[in-house]
Amino acid sequence: MNSTPTLTLNVSDIQRFSVGDGPGIRTTVFLKGCNLRCPWCHNPETISPHPVTLSYPAANKTVRYGRAMTVSEVLTAVMEDADFYTASGGGATISGGEPLLQAEGVAELAKALKAEGVSVILDTAGQVPYARFERVLPYVDRVFFDWKSSDPACLSSLGASLDLARANLSRLIKEGANVHARIPLIPTVNVSPEAVAAMIRDLTAAGVSTVGLLPFHRLASGKYEAMGIPYPFASTPPLDGHVTDTVRRAMEQHFTVYTES
Repeated sequence: MNSTPTLTLNVSDIQRFSVGDGPGIRTTVFLKGCNLRCPWCHNPETISPHPVTLSYPAANKTVRYGRAMTVSEVLTAVMEDADFYTASGGGATISGGEPLLQAEGVAELAKALKAEGVSVILDTAGQVPYARFERVLPYVDRVFFDWKSSDPACLSSLGASLDLARANLSRLIKEGANVHARIPLIPTVNVSPEAVAAMIRDLTAAGVSTVGLLPFHRLASGKYEAMGIPYPFASTPPLDGHVTDTVRRAMEQHFTVYTES
């Protein structure tokens, strides 16, 4: 294995045999810390940059998320399944939280993985200065750009900027990055015909060609309970399949579309 600098990453979890974060068998490195506050977040344990302990009294179990790891340590963990990546066309996905809050460490990890022949996907909400993308892009094969809404007020309530999202997405595509826009389909937030039409306009203007849809579910409810914090979407039912199909049909008139579980 090639030598690697000893930069440190704030890691929430390293999930092996992940099949929902890109093609093939992948290892997903979840980093701690996020600059957005999405009330439907499926990974609330990654939001704070500080360690978080989830308590499950019924199982007499606690799980702690958050530890400092050197790039070398993360690389060693990811490379344990290198044979599976080769056999399945998989690789590593660097997610969060917002991984580009740790752009220097992410760049070193991605560079080291590329040197080992491992495909790298970056999963980001894009709410960072473009210079952070520039640091990482030479070592990334694909960018998952999470597009949450095209409503400026909605994004502002999350701590996000529509102008920044538009600018970063457009520049990524203009400069040749392999970008998939990923849309979490959230009831009452972005599934109305008007909301979908606005997203189509923005994504088309940016030059997006591929869109992944992530229908809302409540699988994270247990995490919120274990963290002792309220889950604003706890009583919201999973997205109706008819709604998902309607959004997909509208998107398919403009993009290559796939639905993720």
